Amino acid sequence: MDDRNSSSELDTRLILILKYLALTSLIVLYSLMFIGGYVSAAGLGLTCPDWPLCPNGILPNEKYFIEWTHRLIAASTGILVIATTIGCWITKNADWKIKITSSLAAVFVVTQIALGAIVIDLKLHAVLVAVHLGIGILLFAMVLLTTLFAFRLSKASIQTKI
Repeated sequence: MDDRNSSSELDTRLILILKYLALTSLIVLYSLMFIGGYVSAAGLGLTCPDWPLCPNGILPNEKYFIEWTHRLIAASTGILVIATTIGCWITKNADWKIKITSSLAAVFVVTQIALGAIVIDLKLHAVLVAVHLGIGILLFAMVLLTTLFAFRLSKASIQTKI
């Protein structure tokens, strides 16, 4: 009986962590898209011509700050999305829908980061910039669905315990 209760408490904690990890991923991703739009609209996409770091290493001077911030948030988003995907796969009560959306999100975030590097290398080729935006929208959709499924998972788990 104690094993079942401790396992149940662990599952509840994992679901809670997954829920807030997914929500954090969504918020950070939205911030990334917002600053990415600013970088693009302000013509700052090539202010930092090297990838992944800007000139002067990890902490560039203020000339590169906005583009560097975009890259830093992109790396954070990648870590959060992949951590959410891992969380979905290790949570016992997670169904196939959340596993698929989170896995697609992980594929899209890795694709986005690689494509971002290619976009910089090819000096903002218009087609690649458009593809980068399109994959970003797909990524946002998958992270949004993952977050919604995580919150539903939490409610379903609580209802079965009552």
